[in-house]
Amino acid sequence: MVAPSFGQTPAAAPTPTPTPAPPYGAKQAVGFWDRLGEAYVSQMGTPSYTAPTPPPAGSPPAAPSRRIGDPPFDSPPYPDGDWQLGGGPNVIGDPGALRDNPYPLMQALYDGPNGKWWYDSRIQLYGWIEVSGNISTSRNTGPSQVSNYPEVYEERGNHIENDQDVLYIERMADENQTDHNDWGFRLALLYGLDYRFMGSKGYINDQNLFYKNKYSGFDTPMAYVNYYIPTIAQGENIIIGRIISLPDIEQQLAPNNLTASHSLVYSFDDYTLWGIWTGTKLNSSWLLQVGLADGVDIAPWAKDPGVQPTLSVMVQYIDKGGHDSFYVGMNSVNNGHFGFNNLQECIESYSHKFNDIVWTTFEGQYMYQKGSSTGPTSYVPFVDGFFPVKDGYVWAGGLLNYTCFRIGPNAFFTVRNEWWDDPSGFRSGYASPYYEGTLSITWWLNKLVVFRPEIRFDHSFKANSLESASGPDNSSGAVETLAGAYDNGTKNSQLTFSCDVTIHF
Repeated sequence: MVAPSFGQTPAAAPTPTPTPAPPYGAKQAVGFWDRLGEAYVSQMGTPSYTAPTPPPAGSPPAAPSRRIGDPPFDSPPYPDGDWQLGGGPNVIGDPGALRDNPYPLMQALYDGPNGKWWYDSRIQLYGWIEVSGNISTSRNTGPSQVSNYPEVYEERGNHIENDQDVLYIERMADENQTDHNDWGFRLALLYGLDYRFMGSKGYINDQNLFYKNKYSGFDTPMAYVNYYIPTIAQGENIIIGRIISLPDIEQQLAPNNLTASHSLVYSFDDYTLWGIWTGTKLNSSWLLQVGLADGVDIAPWAKDPGVQPTLSVMVQYIDKGGHDSFYVGMNSVNNGHFGFNNLQECIESYSHKFNDIVWTTFEGQYMYQKGSSTGPTSYVPFVDGFFPVKDGYVWAGGLLNYTCFRIGPNAFFTVRNEWWDDPSGFRSGYASPYYEGTLSITWWLNKLVVFRPEIRFDHSFKANSLESASGPDNSSGAVETLAGAYDNGTKNSQLTFSCDVTIHF
């Protein structure tokens, strides 16, 4: 031992750093349901967002958690931390795991006797229940019950709905690392009213949805596997199966949407596709998506003119400062011939982040179809939407904007404005342009519960509808002149107050 110099105090022996406990197996002696209950109680008292603790002065900066830099948004409260990108479960450059912040179901599994297996497998089981209600100026329910239509997700006015009971079973590939290939999958199991807005002809719901018109049902809007290859450019993700349509500011699943309701632009475009897609990160700013589907909203084995090779090409650009993003391309394109839902969709979006408080995002959409018929044919006995007011080429499209304001660590305020036109009535059933405006608040009460009240105004600009423009109604044969699109054709405007509550598990 070296003796200390005169006047110096001997240095204390360093305190050994304790080995952290593994994030699994902590409650192996406790039954599953008790573990689940304890996890719920604990997470109900956990805030949805906690600001990161700054490192002590003079300490080296922490190593980045992702090779693409920090996400531009906090999620929660926002649905996603990254710029809009459809298709896969995560973005290239992100580790893609919920293991460090699990919901109660996974926490209960981690704490149990097989916790290490669950943790090492990266398989996640989680989900939510979404319930909503609305008060509307439209009250003429009629036999169809859908007085709020063409507002589709809240189509039944003055009603309480079980919108979505969802369970995800997934494994997210680690797309942050670059030293080995990885794989993943996602299966989304959904029951509730919202199954109506993801029907795929030839798969599960032809009878319940297209013939019996049931208001609750089951579907699997996502069922795919993905394979990540880090050595192609800066990473490539290959997806095979059924996905939710690539573009759009909005998403069908409640936690992924900025508001409780959906825009008209989103409500009448492509929903799901079956096929194969590649996403290639070309460099730090550019990403290319190319896909081949069997059609739009139709199973590969269905009999319909719309079952044919359908190309998707989307390009994403993110500026180096992280304040601007473009996401543009063709979501679906083939020969465009009349079919169940053979939509040819061109869609573009641009998003800008002003600062950590305010950001905005725009979307433009144009859809068309060729060789359309004004009534059923032997090849197309029914359509997803309506038969148009004229034969031949028909189109629909619009412009949409969301502007969001962060009003607290666990809440944000949203303003939505849109103009949408359906001049042939082949999507909404009413040949009219539309305006829709919504004010919404998203408030996370804690880590598990989200509360979203909103007020919405809809207006159809033309009194004529598909029925009055083309003569007889395409389902009943009755001839009638309608005042507008809302309240079963009796009004041209509608005001709706609604709220949904989402509880995660």
